[in-house]
Amino acid sequence: MCLLCDLKNPPNGPSSSGSADASPRWQARRAFLLAAGASAAGSALAQVDVGSSSGLRKLVPAETLETSARQQYTQVLADARAKGALAPDGHPQLQRLHTIAEKLIPHTASWNPRSRDWKWQVNLIGSKQINAWCMPGGKIAFYTGILDQLKLNDDEVAMIMGHEMAHALREHARERLAKSQATSIGLSIASQLLGLGSLGDVAANLGTQLLTLKYSRDDETESDLVGLEIAARGGYKPEASVSLWQKMQAASSNGSPSFLSTHPSGTNRIQELEANLPKVQHLYEQARRG
Repeated sequence: MCLLCDLKNPPNGPSSSGSADASPRWQARRAFLLAAGASAAGSALAQVDVGSSSGLRKLVPAETLETSARQQYTQVLADARAKGALAPDGHPQLQRLHTIAEKLIPHTASWNPRSRDWKWQVNLIGSKQINAWCMPGGKIAFYTGILDQLKLNDDEVAMIMGHEMAHALREHARERLAKSQATSIGLSIASQLLGLGSLGDVAANLGTQLLTLKYSRDDETESDLVGLEIAARGGYKPEASVSLWQKMQAASSNGSPSFLSTHPSGTNRIQELEANLPKVQHLYEQARRG
């Protein structure tokens, strides 16, 4: 089920016959200008500073990676359903996740215009794992363990969800794949110019890699800050980002949560978040005022 069918941009109103707006060429140009303007506005309005996304990610076709993610997500849900572990639509915790997602998704497009066309999905899987993730294309899963064992409030759940959305929006999986595979297969200039065939094949045959990718420290910092801003714009308390990681650190003392296997907890993580709280506090206050 697509979570965002009713959150997509509304269609353009009708235009008078024969007007400039009715011209296919003008419509295409207008769409281009609007997209460019939205992208520029998103950069200008961003309150956290994470720099530009790596151009290396372009070596892997986004469409191919998102198709692979969609297929893998479908398989994960099928496996969970077969085990009786997939939460039904009426599950209170799943409804809670949907409510939070609906407040965050409208603030994602400025970080990645492609996300306007993503069919966002959020599902809940019954498992003791302390884990959550978002695949390319907006495919999100939470495990009951992360909600129950950490006793997360809605603000903390929003911080995790925003963080995971940010990995997808900043295309960290696409970048990781490009860097690792470009090195391992010795990508030639010719293959880059003639369709990126080798990397395209790799992206189409990821198997379970998307669930086990380990991001760099820079990737984690980007996702922390972008997720912080998205959650604040959605009306969730920025300081919850700090309490979340305090809970995560406490959980790590009793073993290594699945979440930390792919999201290592750096010593300066909380300090970095604390330093950025003042940058997004007014966004939270504006969101709360409506």
